[in-house]
Amino acid sequence: MNLNATLFAQMFVFLILAWFAMKFVWPPLIKSLDERAHKIAEGLAAAEKGKAELEDAHKRVDTALADARAEGQQRIADAEQRAQNAAEEIRRNAQAEAARIVAQAKAEADQQMVTARETLRGEVAALAVKGAEQILKREVNAQEHAGLLNQLKAEL
Repeated sequence: MNLNATLFAQMFVFLILAWFAMKFVWPPLIKSLDERAHKIAEGLAAAEKGKAELEDAHKRVDTALADARAEGQQRIADAEQRAQNAAEEIRRNAQAEAARIVAQAKAEADQQMVTARETLRGEVAALAVKGAEQILKREVNAQEHAGLLNQLKAEL
């Protein structure tokens, strides 16, 4: 065996193997590596996009929470204002009712006073008539008349 022939044969087989690998093995291998790199790049881009969307979602949630808190505070303030208005209206109504009751009581007291005066006048008139009747039944005497008038004063 000739060393040179073996070396040439091995070199020829190596070149055929290298050509075969470059023609049929490397392209699908390179293609699958490129596809994998592309998928990894897409995954990283999707992860970055997801991270950005997550940050946006956090911002929207924070904004929504702030809006909800502000709306809640506004509703509380409105409810307090309505309560104050209702309390003020109740107070005004109570004062008006109290004034009406006081006025009615005063009118009733005035009416009772007028009625009492009328009754008293009637009684005084009756007593005066009774006294005059007694005076007229007896003879006219100044001392007796003075006694009867004093007695009438005592009765009043």
